[in-house]
Amino acid sequence: MNSQMDTIAAVATAMTPSGIGIVRISGQDAVSIADRVYRNKKRKSLEEQKTHTIHYGFIVDRIENEQIIDEVLVMLMRGPHSYTGEDTVEIDCHGGVLAMRKVLEAVVAAGARPAEPGEFTKRAFLNGRIDLSQAEAVMDVISAKNEYALKSSLHQLQGSVMEKIREIREAIIYEIAFIESALDDPEHISIDGYGEKLAVVAEKQVERITQLLSTAKEGKMIQEGIKTVIVGKPNVGKSSLLNLLVGEEKAIVTDIAGTTRDVLEEVINLQGISLRMLDTAGIREASDQVEQIGVERAREHAKDADLILYVVDSSKPLDDNDSQIMELIQDKKAIVLLNKSDLESQVSKEDIRDRVNAPILTISARDKTGITLLEDEIRKMFFSGDISFNDEVYITNVRHKKALEDAREALYQVQKSIELQMPEDFYSIDLTSAYEALGSIIGESMGEDLVNEIFSKFCTGK
Repeated sequence: MNSQMDTIAAVATAMTPSGIGIVRISGQDAVSIADRVYRNKKRKSLEEQKTHTIHYGFIVDRIENEQIIDEVLVMLMRGPHSYTGEDTVEIDCHGGVLAMRKVLEAVVAAGARPAEPGEFTKRAFLNGRIDLSQAEAVMDVISAKNEYALKSSLHQLQGSVMEKIREIREAIIYEIAFIESALDDPEHISIDGYGEKLAVVAEKQVERITQLLSTAKEGKMIQEGIKTVIVGKPNVGKSSLLNLLVGEEKAIVTDIAGTTRDVLEEVINLQGISLRMLDTAGIREASDQVEQIGVERAREHAKDADLILYVVDSSKPLDDNDSQIMELIQDKKAIVLLNKSDLESQVSKEDIRDRVNAPILTISARDKTGITLLEDEIRKMFFSGDISFNDEVYITNVRHKKALEDAREALYQVQKSIELQMPEDFYSIDLTSAYEALGSIIGESMGEDLVNEIFSKFCTGK
């Protein structure tokens, strides 16, 4: 088992040709190890330098008679004022794959141990520099696919989730402490009427947790994208719409009905929002077995879609297949797109509005018209106004959501015990369960195995 006392090193930038590459060293011997491979013209060691300074010099191969490996800048940051809370040295070398590898090999040969995935951030967590929700936000920042996901992750990195969770935990631990004190010293601490007082506190914390959970669906869409399913009869322009939104020819487009047999998925960025676009087979009564499978898959994807784009060929009258589709999208978030507006219209907005309660837009995938209106409608439908992330906290992590649900359930049990006038120690048991569930979000009550599992998903060097 690798020790937390080891000094670790890794390449902190992508192993690909680039302008700059960074080799990061962290641990109690970071400065002395860097000194063993760092040389400068003034012959000054890093040990002599002040913290948070940058120095120009060279990295040498001590085994090969101090042959110069690369020309570098070295950044010195002494703990606890560093990312990990430990002494940290970052070597900025040239971004060639070979150069970065040779510098890292020299550092390891000088006494550092290769870092495990996520070990730098894990040390930041274990050293109290960040809580677990902030640590997870680090990877969310790295993997963010759209503007809102990046803003949300940065907001969490600044401690937005931690602050909310700690406020709720403080209210709960106060009541736990009171109960335990009263049970230990009943002569001096009265618990008469305490159940009514605790009921008010429990209700308030349930409301706060419920408020956080209410953001989870929107948070998931921010992080993962809006699952958007394009449905419609064959040959109405679904694939043309997908190609237009993606910006390249991803789907095969022909005049032959039923060309799309399977589901084609693409991710697009729309005004800072990610949409997971699914182009499906045209929905109709199909005799071909393969097409039947494609139609059934289209129906299944539509059932759990966040958004349905129902494409109608406005140059042809509606038929029974349209009726089936309109029934399918009832009570779903949907936008009806009257496509082929460049041709003579056979379908009006009124024809659709009488049967579907959804926004109706006129577009032409061929002429690329109406797309801006579609983008604005999607933004308005899912995100009312701009998301500032100043006060609002969005729960984007599935683990956080489950912990919040567990905490709320424990508080429900407290409320039930109060209603049944159970002994006070029953309150304490469930309050403690809620407290620990919330603690698992920020890493204050969880096992080592779960901590290791979380950080194993990080990239090496972070």
